[in-house]
Amino acid sequence: MGPEGAIGATVAPAADSGRFVALGDSLTEGLGDPLPAGGWRGWAALLAAALGERPGSVPLVNLAFSGALAADVAERQLPVAQQLKPRFVSLVVGANDTLRAAFTIERVAAALDRTHGVLSAGGAVVLTACLPDPGRMLGLPGPLARPLARRMRAVNTVVHAVSARHGGVHLHLADHPWVAERASWSVDRLHPSERGHRLLARGFHTALADAGVPVGPPPSLTLDGRPPTRTASALWMATKGTRWVADRCTDLLPGLLALALQECRHATAGSGRLLDAAADHATRSALAALGAGSPPKDAGAVKGAATMAG
Repeated sequence: MGPEGAIGATVAPAADSGRFVALGDSLTEGLGDPLPAGGWRGWAALLAAALGERPGSVPLVNLAFSGALAADVAERQLPVAQQLKPRFVSLVVGANDTLRAAFTIERVAAALDRTHGVLSAGGAVVLTACLPDPGRMLGLPGPLARPLARRMRAVNTVVHAVSARHGGVHLHLADHPWVAERASWSVDRLHPSERGHRLLARGFHTALADAGVPVGPPPSLTLDGRPPTRTASALWMATKGTRWVADRCTDLLPGLLALALQECRHATAGSGRLLDAAADHATRSALAALGAGSPPKDAGAVKGAATMAG
């Protein structure tokens, strides 16, 4: 894994069945699914192997990197993807945006719409997904968790609407039962385990097949490695886990505390619904600015108990 902010270039052997380019953050980079020799594999590599008639006939270029925001994908990963002229592209990003003090749904929507629109216009099949709520996995109290959940709902609504606008293949990831299962997550409880990555690859494979896109046999669910133990989970949380939270909170915490104070005031006054209404209005305004119109009726119905931010 390269340093945060560096565009990776994990490439599978060249072939004649088109190319799969993966865009996004650490979820797509593959964190949680380590390779024996070092580095990460992840769901994108597992899916790439199942896209062609023969395993390995669809080469993968993985441009995702840890910490990426929607704007990073549009500004840094998209130009590289365009040059590669892919047949398949995954666009899974947005959770990190919800963990930034400068979050605005308008900027996220503009970046996602630009990226999706350019890739779709180039003939690529674009894969997107709704992501679960980050606040619950971090175990934040209600006044802190609710603003993050509200942001994640806004991002998911935009992702769903933009995918529908450009004719992408959308996976309702947050609705899948395995998202709530501990075995689906790595020791950090923030990224999928090998099992989670395999299930995610299988979910995208099914979505492509349901959309009528020719694919090969589905990704295997047989594990290569061992699931994380409770001891390993506790050790990670006591060491690296606290550092991860601290790194993310350096930027977010001051703004999040202000949001929490606002949340408490509205809760005391019984007017919490006004915050939900304001977030919904901002989301609809962001989509209207794109010319995307109203979001799909089920776009905001996102459930989940964990995060795939990274």
